[in-house]
Amino acid sequence: MQHDGESPQLHTDALFAQVYDRLKAMAGRQLGAGRNTLDATGLVHELYLRIGGDRDLVFAHPNQFFTYAASAMRHLLADRARARLRQRAGGDWLRTTLTGSDWRLALDSAEQALELDDAMKKLEVIDGRAARVVELVCFAGLEHDQVAEALGVATRTVARDWSFAVAFLKSVLDEET
Repeated sequence: MQHDGESPQLHTDALFAQVYDRLKAMAGRQLGAGRNTLDATGLVHELYLRIGGDRDLVFAHPNQFFTYAASAMRHLLADRARARLRQRAGGDWLRTTLTGSDWRLALDSAEQALELDDAMKKLEVIDGRAARVVELVCFAGLEHDQVAEALGVATRTVARDWSFAVAFLKSVLDEET
């Protein structure tokens, strides 16, 4: 129930309808310039199947929804990579490129996608907000000022978190290779 002065709660079904095209753009950035076995529309539809019907998920603002959606898409791609690795016959992994501000990461295999997911999990433990910044920049395609608004912090804070996160992820990924 909503009380006077509170912002309305937005359910996932309503948000999906309002922001479908923006989600497709986010998904396209997640999938990168390379071909992939899942296109942007497929990724958004898979996201909807996972979270769209959940009536318990409500968001006070669309930015909260984008934050959640970026994280969910990252997990969907990692789940697909794990599934692909489990397949005996394989199926070719096609290059996926993640970009964000001054950082670009090309994932050439399911193994690399999982290494990135593991590195993101390590980052979440050390600095959860920095991990959200990476998700919003790389996976949602937001600019630093948009990330600042979504997270309720200053743009300077996002820039510091971004610098730390990129250095951390490069370090972890270099160790794993």
